[in-house]
Amino acid sequence: MSYVLDQQPASGRDQDLRAALQAAGLPVDDLEQSGRTFFRFADKGQIVGFGGLEPYGDCALLRSVVVLPEQRGRGYGEAIPRRLLDEAGRGGARTVYLLTESADTFFKHLGFVKVERTAAPAVILQTRQAASLCPASAGLFAKSI
Repeated sequence: MSYVLDQQPASGRDQDLRAALQAAGLPVDDLEQSGRTFFRFADKGQIVGFGGLEPYGDCALLRSVVVLPEQRGRGYGEAIPRRLLDEAGRGGARTVYLLTESADTFFKHLGFVKVERTAAPAVILQTRQAASLCPASAGLFAKSI
């Protein structure tokens, strides 16, 4: 199903964003640092989830993608990353990376390919996500856009 989601900027201080990420077991320690852009996604006025990007020139890190529990199973999990990929492309990114421990199959379904960490640009490997927030066991995935 294709959704026309309302996409609004969300501050790293946004308590709804923080609560949704914490409930999903996603990192929140760096939400307020500069260089991160978060969005709140809604469908017909109802918040359905959140997602974020860290842009780095011709690449970006997709992060903090979460669909609220009561909204799951409706296709928002695909719609939100697609909107974020579009956003990254408008910002000049040609490749988007992400780290995950539990959503490998889901992101492969969206066209992401698992890559060795050594294949990623240094700027991605130096992000707080890659360097300290996500464990070494997290897979690194990439998608050309």
